[in-house]
Amino acid sequence: MSVMLLAPRKVLELTDFHSLGLSKQIVATLSALGYEQATPIQENGIPVVMQGKDLIGLAQTGTGKTAAFGLPLIEMLLADPKRPDNRTTRALILAPTRELVNQIGENLRNYVKKTPLRINQVVGGASINKQQLQLEKGTDILVATPGRLLDLIARNAISLRAVTYLVLDEADQMLDLGFIHDLRKIAKMVPAKRQTLLFSATMPKSIADLAAGFLKDPVTVEVSPPGKAADKVEQYVHFVNGQNHKTEMLKKILTENPDGRSIVFLRTKHGAEKLMKHLDIVGFSVASIHGNKSQGQRERALKGFRDGEVKTLIATDVAARGIDIPAVSHVFNYDLPEVPDAYVHRIGRTARAGRDGIAIAFCAPDEARLLSDIERLMGIEIAVASGEAPMDRGRPARPARRGGGGGGGNNRNHQAQGRGKHEGGEGRAAHGEGRPAGKPGHRKGGNGGGAGRPGGARPGQAKSDQGKPGQPRSANAGGYRGPRRSEG
Repeated sequence: MSVMLLAPRKVLELTDFHSLGLSKQIVATLSALGYEQATPIQENGIPVVMQGKDLIGLAQTGTGKTAAFGLPLIEMLLADPKRPDNRTTRALILAPTRELVNQIGENLRNYVKKTPLRINQVVGGASINKQQLQLEKGTDILVATPGRLLDLIARNAISLRAVTYLVLDEADQMLDLGFIHDLRKIAKMVPAKRQTLLFSATMPKSIADLAAGFLKDPVTVEVSPPGKAADKVEQYVHFVNGQNHKTEMLKKILTENPDGRSIVFLRTKHGAEKLMKHLDIVGFSVASIHGNKSQGQRERALKGFRDGEVKTLIATDVAARGIDIPAVSHVFNYDLPEVPDAYVHRIGRTARAGRDGIAIAFCAPDEARLLSDIERLMGIEIAVASGEAPMDRGRPARPARRGGGGGGGNNRNHQAQGRGKHEGGEGRAAHGEGRPAGKPGHRKGGNGGGAGRPGGARPGQAKSDQGKPGQPRSANAGGYRGPRRSEG
């Protein structure tokens, strides 16, 4: 029997970490890291985990989910002083992409400073031989992508017989990527006597079914309705004529927001790389991250973006899933995603750590029904910044299943389940990339007089290029016509 806990939508008095039952050592570490008060998912989730109960955590991206499961895991592992045997791990955290695994691993290493706990992470695209050596002496917490973990198990490099804590992070994305069979294989290798935690930003029926098979009498902590965007994200849509119109509008908005930090989402790897090269040619500070990039290239692109050397990151859905950079001011849906949940994850890259953010979607005539699916899932109508909405805006792209709840959450594109190469490069199923958006004239913290907002200039009216020194040309140099829709 599952218990549901609903956290308040607005928390006026945040809880400090000590009152959640965390030790003085961990609280001191958090204080040194700048963590003073718990977020709603941490406040409601940490006590449940510390009580040894299974947990379903439903929260928007950027709400502190890693600490919500990581901190109580660390406490419980420290309370049990036994060391792990060679080639075993005491806790296993599964995540869908390399970037998310690396992000979780980095956060956990910060939390376990001055403790004997050993954190390891394994992902595709990196040397499996080096990973095998790292696992030799045993691990307290292993963070992994399902594909690479199974590869290492096949080499007898790691056994899951000692796992007492299992965490599934971004579970909805793992299902989208076709990891369901891998997850079931892994579950059979983990002892039945374990504590299991499942975290997801959305809760379609497929996640409910997964939870039923993996968790025992879980407590559900929901800090916002599934499919709901972060409160501080302003959302706009531009109705455009086609790919050329998207590209020109994107360049105009980027030019008008020279101090912004933007992520632009496309559906395909080829389209993302092509757009990145075009923007680079016309003078923008840009990098790309997608499945055709090596692990080293992806890490360098993310570092440049995080450090501010790169102002615009062109990304695909899978590759960008682990991006946690609070300074992101704009998210562009250049292409609308075919899976509505992906839109929620995309715009969750902005308005992180309590900041504001702007999400801009470009909608071509053939994407109107995709927009309808997104709006139905989120329960809102996105504000029109420019262009004319098509007559069939309110019609769904696919008919809803009878008896299916969650408005759009069940309309998933179930991917191939084979061991091919998916976009994240982890040796699993192929995944259609989602699409980003841009929005001209929407300033973030500038002197633009609130363009695109009530009381300011009309959203669709972007100021003309001023030709400032160092600003990129916004002409269609290079003749870029956008990615073909048939790709991916």
